[in-house]
Amino acid sequence: MATQILMPALSPTMEEGTLAKWLIKEGDTVKSGDIMAEIETDKATMEFEAVDEGIVGKILVAEGSAGVKVNTPIAVLLEEGEDASAADIAPAKAEAAPAEAPKAEAAAAPKATATAAPAAPKAAGARVFASPLARRIAADKGIDLTQITGSGPHGRIVKADVEGAKPAISAPVATAPAPAASAAPASGATADTVKKMFADRDYEEVTLDGMRRTIAARLTEAKQTIPHFYLRRDVQLDALMAFRATLNKQLEGREIKLSVNDFIIKACANALQAVPDCNAVWAGDRILKLKPSDVAVAVAIEGGLFTPVLRDAHQKSLSTLSAEMKDLASRAKTKKLAPHEYQGGSFAISNLGMMGVDNFDAVINPPHGSILAVGAGVKKPVVNAAGEIAVATVMSMTLSVDHRVIDGALGAQFLKAVIDNLENPMSMLA
Repeated sequence: MATQILMPALSPTMEEGTLAKWLIKEGDTVKSGDIMAEIETDKATMEFEAVDEGIVGKILVAEGSAGVKVNTPIAVLLEEGEDASAADIAPAKAEAAPAEAPKAEAAAAPKATATAAPAAPKAAGARVFASPLARRIAADKGIDLTQITGSGPHGRIVKADVEGAKPAISAPVATAPAPAASAAPASGATADTVKKMFADRDYEEVTLDGMRRTIAARLTEAKQTIPHFYLRRDVQLDALMAFRATLNKQLEGREIKLSVNDFIIKACANALQAVPDCNAVWAGDRILKLKPSDVAVAVAIEGGLFTPVLRDAHQKSLSTLSAEMKDLASRAKTKKLAPHEYQGGSFAISNLGMMGVDNFDAVINPPHGSILAVGAGVKKPVVNAAGEIAVATVMSMTLSVDHRVIDGALGAQFLKAVIDNLENPMSMLA
């Protein structure tokens, strides 16, 4: 019997994707676990694996098609000896890239907490449909497949469903009630209105891709719904710079070179442990306090931004954090991160110091409780402990805080803990 291969939901918020590349062709035999295609979501390019065995009878969506809705048939898989004409499935029509910026669709910002609803527990003894690869990953990670909702054909559980799932013993963050739906924010001027204003000027119209639409919606939501306040401090880096040089000399030959950013990540991870009330996120009608320090770090890529998350950063050495950050940043630039690698965390770092920016205010990435904006280290005159004027390398930092989660005094305590770590770098080796 012919089986429809459907466009999968490769992340909790995915509604459509681009079929970037077919890795099979009509007539090929595939088995469960084989990679069939590369699919682009709004944030990443991910591999799509077969969940059934059979022969590729018909490809319904051409390579490069954009705007393919989730659960749209994209191919037909046949059993041995079955005729492709018996499938009788018309090719799906992928949406063409819009000629101009979307209007009503773009105006409605998606909800901040748009996460997959928890799966309803399956009845005892009920059969669980899952691919062999998904079963192996679930067994390795201790995941209960009866608690997973499958995104494959007919609800089958596939690799993408279990990769980002947590073992059953973990505290289920996703089970916190979603915040009450609020009225959609007022939209700005329409594309037609703005274009009329510049009708007599030369301009190039740039269509929003999925990533830019997501960024626009989330940042608009963040500034409209999160009561930001800002705390600013300077930190002297001379002791850290000297300590970093010593460590890098010791690490010569190991292909590891610590950056100032690596120290900042570790300092923030330790500070979240020292001030645990700041290791928190907003969950609509409550606050969730996290136990581990999961630190997100903003990475600029062409056309957008990723915030890969360094999980359990407080437990990792500087060299481990450095290697992990380099790997995440490299794969972010090629959109090869899996959703669980850029979702989560309670706190983020945005460092523009390497671009010469002295200081700036960052926008909180919901549901995070805060974000640290890091400026450049600049030589400045300072008054030292002896009351004398000296030259020091000074870096400006601004902590943007969600006042619903963290009050002013608590935020100041956290920022002080970050600075204490940076100005006493040897403490980060303990």
